[in-house]
Amino acid sequence: MRKLTYFVACSIDGFIGDPNGDATSMMAFVSEEFLGFLTSEYPETISAQGREALGFKDAKNQHFDTVIQGRGSYQLAVDAGITSPYSHIRELVASRTLRESPDPNVEIVADDLVGRIRELKAEDSELGIWLCGGSSLAGELIDEIDELVIKTYPQVYGSGMPMFGSDFATADFTLEGVRTFDNGALVRTYSRKR
Repeated sequence: MRKLTYFVACSIDGFIGDPNGDATSMMAFVSEEFLGFLTSEYPETISAQGREALGFKDAKNQHFDTVIQGRGSYQLAVDAGITSPYSHIRELVASRTLRESPDPNVEIVADDLVGRIRELKAEDSELGIWLCGGSSLAGELIDEIDELVIKTYPQVYGSGMPMFGSDFATADFTLEGVRTFDNGALVRTYSRKR
């Protein structure tokens, strides 16, 4: 069975964006070393436009062949005139308000999100599913998340958009690894205890 991985950037105090969802301040920590890590280990998590600009548009996907994101995350790309930000993999957008996809590569999931994720997880593929964001979507899918890959940047937000926008519930994970970078960023990988 395929894994659903929440691969996300956050502040030290667990916020993926400020109170308005803006996380651009974290971009200051994307150093050459960190970008090298992303392009070699997780190339599929870099947008198609970014891959082309960095000169590796045809790089082989390492972990994921599918991405699911919320409407807010997707809207950032649409507002920039990009209707398929991850055209190198299958894209799904969870939205109850966007009824028609603006791009043939983007599937809109309006109903039974958990059921659709379970269908994707049951598919025969060596690659997994990337939960890109946002907070509410992660909260809705918390029981389906098999792995966390948390890119933590050395900033404190104080308040903002939490990693999981959900009611209180505990879910246990096991630390599988930590990678540190010279700029103070780190990447922690956890697997769900089942």
